[in-house]
Amino acid sequence: FLMEEFANFAGAKMPEIKVLEQADIDLVVQQFGEAARRAREAGFDGIEIHSGHGYLLSSFISPVTNTRTDEYGGSLENRMRLPLAVLRAVIENAGPEMAVWIKLDSQEIGKAGGITVDDAKAAAKMVEAAGAHAVTVTAYHDTSVGKLHSESNIPHIEGSNLPATAAIKSVLGIPVIGLGRVEVDVADKGIGKGDFDFVAMGRKLLADPHLPRKLTEGVAETVRPCIYCYTCVSAIYTSDTGRCAVNPDLAFEYLGQPEAGPAMHVAVIGGGPGGMEAARRLRMLGHTVTLLEKSNRLGGTLRFASLAYEPNERLLNWLQAEVAEAGVDVRLSTAATPELLRSLGVDQVIVASGAVRGMPAIPGHERDNVYSGDDMRRMMLGEESEELKRKTGLMTRIATKVGAATGMTANLDFVRKATKQWMPLGDHVVIIGGELVGIELAEFLCERGRTVTVIDDVPRFGKGLTLVRRMRILTELEEHGVALHKGAQDLAIGDKLVTFTASDGTAHSVRADHVIVAKGADGDLSLADSLTAAGFNVHPVGDATGVGYIEGAIRGAAAAVRAVVEGRG
Repeated sequence: FLMEEFANFAGAKMPEIKVLEQADIDLVVQQFGEAARRAREAGFDGIEIHSGHGYLLSSFISPVTNTRTDEYGGSLENRMRLPLAVLRAVIENAGPEMAVWIKLDSQEIGKAGGITVDDAKAAAKMVEAAGAHAVTVTAYHDTSVGKLHSESNIPHIEGSNLPATAAIKSVLGIPVIGLGRVEVDVADKGIGKGDFDFVAMGRKLLADPHLPRKLTEGVAETVRPCIYCYTCVSAIYTSDTGRCAVNPDLAFEYLGQPEAGPAMHVAVIGGGPGGMEAARRLRMLGHTVTLLEKSNRLGGTLRFASLAYEPNERLLNWLQAEVAEAGVDVRLSTAATPELLRSLGVDQVIVASGAVRGMPAIPGHERDNVYSGDDMRRMMLGEESEELKRKTGLMTRIATKVGAATGMTANLDFVRKATKQWMPLGDHVVIIGGELVGIELAEFLCERGRTVTVIDDVPRFGKGLTLVRRMRILTELEEHGVALHKGAQDLAIGDKLVTFTASDGTAHSVRADHVIVAKGADGDLSLADSLTAAGFNVHPVGDATGVGYIEGAIRGAAAAVRAVVEGRG
């Protein structure tokens, strides 16, 4: 946890623990039954009983958490006694017209002596015999290990729960529902092979609740992609409101879509995620939109983020396709000036020009082997600058020119593969900066064979990363030998080394063929302020207002569009 996340728990009280007595168990069964009756009376078509993820019924099934010595403990038959009683009560109260199925853990990952696939197969046969119409196969984990929070029911590894799902399917005659980061094509193949009968999606439907309809209409390319950033899940961990990084309408559906209002011509300045999201939303409302981007392609910092983390590229591609489909007037290699805006006759302006990335005054930062975040972005995307030419030399210039000649610099997959070969970085890289950019860059470079050290003066690493993602990536960096030094002081960059004083007061010297400074990004309102002074009605969004990464850009864009059409300054 970061210190600011602890603030959400102010005043919270620890729950009291009570071992259930028979009267408590009877009450639980009764309450499940009554809930089923209410669901039937409310007109629902089906009920899923949650018997996984360490909740009450799951805790009875697990041999680790169930240490009872009465008829509810011991053998699997005894440990299943409560879940089966609940299932029967739900079926009875649901009536013959409702489907009733149950969610079971296939295994408890990392938990010694926990539920195994064989246990799950036996438990699934019991619930089938008790009358369940289907079984959803999930998984759980040892909650004391941070990385495992993205290893079971919300896995980071695509389809990791599907082998266990197929094993359970093999012993059942009722339908089986698979889940756990299952891509659409994988789901289609799995259903076709008979490994499972249905697929359940959580995160994907938060990102785009219209996914099922879009698939049935044959327009899968229009589905807003989930980028598996764990914003939605981490909000639960930190007692925050429901959120999605790519779908700002989630949990705010009650606001409805804004009225289009009188037709306007809106200029959107900046072709990053915030600018593209604002442009497409305005076009959906029927307004004329001109998108001005000073570089020769759309994407902004999202292009750089797409290299470090592939799911971001899916969002980039989707936004670009949405902007094109919406008919936005996109003008690349175009600087926004008051004169241009006046010639366009725009009514309002959204400024999504991004952050400014300065170089902190670290002793030695002027050395040729020291790269700023902007240097890294240009190098990895094949964008030349005079400073970058001087620093990186012939290899980068050749790669840039080859890419430009073949038209492949716009292809992130090409760039991603090419960086493994030509990226002019030495074997030992020190990253100064332990927030999102520095941490994801460390992962990127580690995967490409570099020995990486991350140093920062902050007390905790990973700001900007959501909690669940942070727990995983920091653990994996340590597993791969990346040294993480937080609370460092007296940083200085020398000749092929970085020196600093560790949090325990000891002096350190780390080899550094190259140093990347991933700090110093700040909001930049200079363009917005100058346009306001020139008489335009301006709405700044995204990193221009302060670094908020993808979620901040997308959410800010939605808010700005609402302000534009509602006539708010």
